[in-house]
Amino acid sequence: MEAKIFFGDVEVGKTKVEEIRNPYTGEVASRYPVCDASDAEEALKIAKEAFAKNREIPLSQRVQWLEDVIARLQEPETKEEMARTITAEVGKPIHFARIEVERCIETLKLSVSAGIELHGETFNSDAMPSGRKTLSFYKRVPVGVAALITPFNFPLNLIAHKLGPALIAGNSVVLKPTPEAPLTAYRFAKLFIESAHRVPNALSLVYGDAEVGSTLVKSPIPRVISFTGSVPVGKIIMSQAGIKKVSLELGGNAATFIDESADLESAAKKCAFGSFYNSGQVCISLQRIYVHEKVAEPFAALMAQEAAMLKVGDPADEETFLGPLISGEAAERAENWVQSAVSEGAEVLCGGKREGKIFPPTVMNKVTDEMKIVCEEVFAPIVSIVAVKDFDEALGKINDSPYGLQYSIFTNDLRNSQRAIEEFDCGGVVVNDIPTVRFDIQPYGGSKLSGIGKEGPRYALEEFTEIKSIVIC
Repeated sequence: MEAKIFFGDVEVGKTKVEEIRNPYTGEVASRYPVCDASDAEEALKIAKEAFAKNREIPLSQRVQWLEDVIARLQEPETKEEMARTITAEVGKPIHFARIEVERCIETLKLSVSAGIELHGETFNSDAMPSGRKTLSFYKRVPVGVAALITPFNFPLNLIAHKLGPALIAGNSVVLKPTPEAPLTAYRFAKLFIESAHRVPNALSLVYGDAEVGSTLVKSPIPRVISFTGSVPVGKIIMSQAGIKKVSLELGGNAATFIDESADLESAAKKCAFGSFYNSGQVCISLQRIYVHEKVAEPFAALMAQEAAMLKVGDPADEETFLGPLISGEAAERAENWVQSAVSEGAEVLCGGKREGKIFPPTVMNKVTDEMKIVCEEVFAPIVSIVAVKDFDEALGKINDSPYGLQYSIFTNDLRNSQRAIEEFDCGGVVVNDIPTVRFDIQPYGGSKLSGIGKEGPRYALEEFTEIKSIVIC
């Protein structure tokens, strides 16, 4: 139940520890050592030395390393232990925690495939008059040391999305997971450390918040910082990182448009899932639904009906769909935002009142563009319905956001589908499903304040490698 530090392959504990409590029961879920700047510096030093020593290790060993971890994760006991650790630390319903473990396995498999397929290409150095014939090509090489900083909402799979590509590319890594799920990260990292095919000291694990994170970001040792989290922290990282590669997956304010040709019942079911999955604690959680005015009223009724059917409560219960928010402060903030919207004229169709850390599925109507629940990232199970006269109005409202992660459209009108694909100002577009759709194989990342760079193992490899150009005369 107690996480430990990994300074490379060496497991280290500390006298001073912090406790993580189950968001639903309040019981101690895990303990972890309190780290400081010196721990981050030590981990970076080990990573730098490891990279220098391990540069000749073949890809085949790194492939076997990840395959060892995949095999361990596929063991029924390990798989269930990881899922229950996620549920205990962050309150994710056990059904979805198990899905996260399965997705983690798939992400590592994709990382192996992407690493095997990673290649450069030749180029024609005599293509211009100033050139001449040579053997010219480029190859992709590891950046060296990567610092990975991950969030609480997918405490296992989002580590895999960074760690898998970073290691298969040949880098050394310092991982700083979310303070809310240290044991999840520790148990995952331990699978790598215990592998007989591990690359020596290529993975270190430290814990902490701003002090440790800033030390990792400011240091000249890492050549890439990969961060998933909030916009304010992303801005701090950009200001502190200096000249190095930075990959940021930040906030979102996902939106969809329901046009008059859409299947309303199907759209409502999908939108209820996309709005309330993981208690709305997803960067691409559906937050804004713009509905053609001709079908807005029946759609709102269907959404409220679907939301009311979702089981809320104990995340350890096999039937629970929605568990607690990560903290009481998060639940209180969500309730305050709803009350603020109501005071400005909004209507609560269902939900809206918290019970401890539980915030029920909440459907809002008659909202305006200026309300926080519409214009800012909620990160709670709240969705707002806005009636619009046509797709043009919806398009303007959807794009009028500082975020641009993923948007979607429900329609049987091919022209509207094509316009959404071309004109939505975001990193990903989904047609006839929720913007919460994400496949681990896809390129994933946003525009504007939603971030820089892409995830998905094949695309993340571009962040964790550099191009080296070779000319043989």
